[in-house]
Amino acid sequence: MARLSSDESFHFELLRLLAHSSHGGADVGEVLAMSAEIIPGDFESFSAVFNKRADRILEQRKSMTNDISIRDAMFRASTYYRAADFYIHGNWDDSRIMSLWDKQAACFDEAMARLPFPGYRKELPGPGCNISIIFFPASNDNEKRPTLILGSGYDGSMEEMYHLHGAAILERGWNVICYDGPGQICTRRYQGVGFTHEWEHVLTPVVDFLETLPTVDMTKLGLMGISMSGLLAARAVAFERRIAAVFSIDGLYNFVDTPVFDPDHGLASFAHIKDFDSAAVLFNNPSIPTTARWALSHGLWAFNVKTPAEYLDKAKMFSLVGIADKIECPVFVACAEDDHFFKGQPEAMRDALGDRAHYHVFTSEDAAGEHCHVGAARHCNHVLFDWFEKEIIKA
Repeated sequence: MARLSSDESFHFELLRLLAHSSHGGADVGEVLAMSAEIIPGDFESFSAVFNKRADRILEQRKSMTNDISIRDAMFRASTYYRAADFYIHGNWDDSRIMSLWDKQAACFDEAMARLPFPGYRKELPGPGCNISIIFFPASNDNEKRPTLILGSGYDGSMEEMYHLHGAAILERGWNVICYDGPGQICTRRYQGVGFTHEWEHVLTPVVDFLETLPTVDMTKLGLMGISMSGLLAARAVAFERRIAAVFSIDGLYNFVDTPVFDPDHGLASFAHIKDFDSAAVLFNNPSIPTTARWALSHGLWAFNVKTPAEYLDKAKMFSLVGIADKIECPVFVACAEDDHFFKGQPEAMRDALGDRAHYHVFTSEDAAGEHCHVGAARHCNHVLFDWFEKEIIKA
């Protein structure tokens, strides 16, 4: 695959953003132009380039009067404001963490209001916090429809899930609900709540809400979790029995057994650091690989802990060991052939689930071998949702 940056982490994130173009969240030329401007490994450069582009689109929007033009522009601006936020969580007091997110949400809401069937936000009472959701109806009729619940992972958002998977689901005539739990973008940012491994307490309020909607067929509920949320979703259905099928993308089984926690070059190598200031010195140290610097800086923020030792202690709780045998519904276990984050994890989940697992390898031959198959949305979605249609809807 052509490289979008000489920095591995930046290449992946740029590809991830480019993937939004498949369903209206970015434009190819814009992302390619920005990738050429960004200094590899420089977090501030990445943020500044995307912020500048989003501001430019927002200025252009002032002269727009057509609803489709406004919708398309605001979806793109929202994506680029989110990108500007991605690498800046090392300084918890950085005002941009709030201001950029407020901007992206406002842009997304302006675009969402112009969908053929507009989505809407809602806050649900959850475990020590509110659960933020966005519900996207497939129609304005009263027909009961299959509904997929989409959850992002370590660093993604509800808005991103709409572009990567939600729009494709709506095209199939199924409802979509995206949600955000502890440690994820909205809950961590606006309520100060870090990640919890007890994800069943996060999912159940979402399912309870769906039961109140006359257009949701409760016998045909699917749950998707991508990246770390592949583990969280699988754990949740071990306790929440109203889900008909789960998508674990990409089959995370035990968080600390991943290359991310490699004792020589990964997060485990920082376990000796006992205070936040010492850890913060590493965030912009160019001698440390970008992926490790970012995973540490974002991880401390997302788990709401101040030291790598605390982070590692909490991360050990994110495992399906002793839980997998409680899962009763079918699980689509996706594996990315070239995954550099969670190599070997989908196989571990597949083996733990046995005949409840539907294991599928997405390959580089189909340009789908990257983590979470970014850049291959059309191919990925057809494989995932054709399986759901066959196993659940038409079964």
